[in-house]
Amino acid sequence: MSIFSSTESLGVTPEQIGTPVGTLGVPEFGTRFVRQMLEETSPKTFSDLVRISGLSHGTNVWTNNAQELIKAGITDIGNVIATRDDIMSYLMLKGVESQHAFRIMEQVRKGRGLTEADEDLLKQYDVPQWYIDSCNKISYMFPKAHAVAYVMMAFRIAYFKVHHPLAFYAALFSLQAGDFDAQLVKGGEQAVRAELARITNKAYEATPKERSLVTLLEIILEAMVRGVSFLPVDLYKSEARVFRIEGSALRAPFASLQGVGASAANSIVQARAEGEFISIEDLRTRAGITKSVIEAMRLHGCLEGLPETNQLTLF
Repeated sequence: MSIFSSTESLGVTPEQIGTPVGTLGVPEFGTRFVRQMLEETSPKTFSDLVRISGLSHGTNVWTNNAQELIKAGITDIGNVIATRDDIMSYLMLKGVESQHAFRIMEQVRKGRGLTEADEDLLKQYDVPQWYIDSCNKISYMFPKAHAVAYVMMAFRIAYFKVHHPLAFYAALFSLQAGDFDAQLVKGGEQAVRAELARITNKAYEATPKERSLVTLLEIILEAMVRGVSFLPVDLYKSEARVFRIEGSALRAPFASLQGVGASAANSIVQARAEGEFISIEDLRTRAGITKSVIEAMRLHGCLEGLPETNQLTLF
């Protein structure tokens, strides 16, 4: 639970990974938007996480609404409107008849707000003005059951991140193998930090692809700080798309090389199963890969010691 409010259980500091919470790579809680929400709310319970999930999926539920109420100290994460169910439950606890509570919930969650008659009714039951104003700002609300399902998944994955980091990072990077840049990572922590800084400094001038890489680079950096080593792509040890766990390190797959697609990666592994390659020419012929794939592998060092052609040179 602690990674949703600090980095202590990961054994790293906020300065090392650039964020004060440990949820990088955890579904629903890894984006910069939701990490900022975690910083501002400091969740302590599973219920708090469910509320944050509801807030993050709604429209005009958090921004310029619940966020401002929490900042101003008017209420806290446990009492803001987070999911559509909150409205009906709260109004019924206040004494509002169930049919009216349900109708008002349906209006608000669809972005229709409250009528004057609704506001008068709620005031009769001592519903505070900030709650009424909050209802009128909402455009769309997430159902609580969906939020619970999402958080259950995220919480289970968070367990593996804390207690089984190699398995966690191997699974995560395997899912994003096509975006992973094994050549960059080969340069170590300094190279990753430099690339992250380069993209961040471009701000709005960064391309969509570069912006999408920021979170991945943050996770790679975090893994390195936690002691996870990355082994380069190896012609005989690497898988097509899956990161292999080797001791306390992860072996990058062929698909993590920029310029080597999933199809080429699979072809290399299939050709390798037929026996060792006697030359680069043999690799290219048997795997049916292009010159650009060969060059990407050559640049990375995968082909060191492998002769260019099948032809022998006699001296």
